[in-house]
Amino acid sequence: MFGLNEIRAKNWANSYNIPAVTQGRITKVKLPNEIPSGMQCFIINNRRDKFSDIRVRQALNLALDFEWMNKNLFYNSYTRTNSYFANSIYASSGIPEGQELKILKPFKNKLPPELFTEEFKLPVSDGSGRIRDQLVKAKNLLEQAGWKIKDGVLTNAKGEPFTIEILLQQGSSFERIMGPFQQNLAILGITAKLKSVDTSQYKELADNFDYDMFINTFAESLSPGTEQTSYWGSSTADVKGGMNYIGIKNPVVDALIEQILNANDKATLLAATHALDRVLLWNYYVIPQWHIGSFRLLYWNKFEHPETLPKYDPEFGLMNWWMKSKQLTTEK
Repeated sequence: MFGLNEIRAKNWANSYNIPAVTQGRITKVKLPNEIPSGMQCFIINNRRDKFSDIRVRQALNLALDFEWMNKNLFYNSYTRTNSYFANSIYASSGIPEGQELKILKPFKNKLPPELFTEEFKLPVSDGSGRIRDQLVKAKNLLEQAGWKIKDGVLTNAKGEPFTIEILLQQGSSFERIMGPFQQNLAILGITAKLKSVDTSQYKELADNFDYDMFINTFAESLSPGTEQTSYWGSSTADVKGGMNYIGIKNPVVDALIEQILNANDKATLLAATHALDRVLLWNYYVIPQWHIGSFRLLYWNKFEHPETLPKYDPEFGLMNWWMKSKQLTTEK
């Protein structure tokens, strides 16, 4: 056996304090990569009236305390995802400039004004689990959107309570980490319940857009293309079994996707993708989760690899590894 690419933070932190590792027979190392991680997130079904107001979606984002979760559940292994194209050159940053700004200007009256003046940033806590300031801001946003707490329950003008059903597959590892998020939502007067179903039910509900929220990863390639229409295009929002799980119908998004598909050079592709990323982020369509930009590898010390590995190879340049001329491992 060559080795293992560990995907679970808990295992990486706790499961390899064994003689083979401590004595050096197995090498344990993180190797950075530049493979696009895409967007792993809580999908918010924008088809539902209660999620149609951007202020509501922003408030839900404020209720997630990533820093506490990363510290207490993930062994500080992950980075918060601040882009739909995270860990790649297509991730937007700062404020729009140059060609990207030129692309966005024609849509200025259809976009949040902050998009042009502020860098998009998700809330950052101190990891203590106390996010009062975030929750106060979330409460104010919900009130502005017409939701008020009455007897501890967030209700709209019709007296309807704000409830969220989060769809999960049975046995999902997310079941154990949802508690803190649910507790923060409860402080806002929102009841969030988990709905765990088997694989066939999960697929049927997802295919028919029958959910409030569920967890998904929108994978990205090394060169954005037609999948952008599948993910965010208005033409796919009502296609059952499609991947526009969010239900986005936004003419600005459609226009930016078209520019990506028609880009004739790398600079234009970069600028158009940065613009699309920024528009998606500032509309708070999802609650971004986390990613890791490295491989967590364990391998026998009889193997070696080049100092510089391929940036984009999902198999960490395995075809370029070799076995040492003298085997150093010893069986015990």
